[in-house]
Amino acid sequence: MKPVTPLRQRMIEELRRRNRSEKTVQVYVPCVARFAAHFGRCPSKLGADEIRAWQMYLRDEKKLSWSTYNVYVSALRFLYSVVLGRQELIRDIPYAKLPLRLPVILAQSEVLAILAAVPKARDRVLLTVAYSAGLRVSEACALQVGDIDSKRMMIHVRCGKGQKDRLVPLAVALLPLLRAWWLLFHPKHWLFPGERPENHVHPRTVQRAVKDAVAAAGVSKLATTHTLRHSFATHLLEAGIDIRTVQALLGHERLSTTQIYNHVMRVQVTAMKSPLDLLLPSSTTR
Repeated sequence: MKPVTPLRQRMIEELRRRNRSEKTVQVYVPCVARFAAHFGRCPSKLGADEIRAWQMYLRDEKKLSWSTYNVYVSALRFLYSVVLGRQELIRDIPYAKLPLRLPVILAQSEVLAILAAVPKARDRVLLTVAYSAGLRVSEACALQVGDIDSKRMMIHVRCGKGQKDRLVPLAVALLPLLRAWWLLFHPKHWLFPGERPENHVHPRTVQRAVKDAVAAAGVSKLATTHTLRHSFATHLLEAGIDIRTVQALLGHERLSTTQIYNHVMRVQVTAMKSPLDLLLPSSTTR
């Protein structure tokens, strides 16, 4: 095991001092370590030229997705602005503009088909909870037994993205499912334990279960665990729930993040008539 360098230790401390999540620590520190290893020098000895070369390497040779690329950018910006105090370099570490990609949305019948195709009861109940409340897979996996408040019909989501708690409604249809799950398996602390009861199920386990269920259900869309969250938001908007409420339920900090679902609302898209329908009414087409 390599010894922790003073710079690495300081970066970890600065992240924790700002109450950044452990996941952020586990992502940012390796990003900076790879940057240093690429040049074989301590980042404190590197400057704008090396940063520019590193970003071009990530883009042209590593061919990272733009979202992953921006994670590296965030790590470097934190390193130079906070840890090393070199604010003048921030302008040399620009974020990439992300392309606007519309999320994949499932029809409600496809959601039911996928859930029905999950063979393991734990994963099926977890995914049903995730869809019903619009949870991220990490949030659903980390639910505790006490987070289900059947008297107030609420679910307490702890330490979501940005270290923020929130409350979301507990669907009436979930109660019998959750009670049956509890009676069969009597989970103690974690609502969905992993192979070792002291740990909750790992998100990767659930992601694999969804991949298999999508194939088994014959759904042709590229659906993932996050697709259930996208579908939850879109289905609420299509049902007439206002976007501010959906923003709060999803735990989005910015309304602009939630507004992408306006672009994929079926009721708005299908309500518009194509000019072709005006030229060739269906009664006259063959």
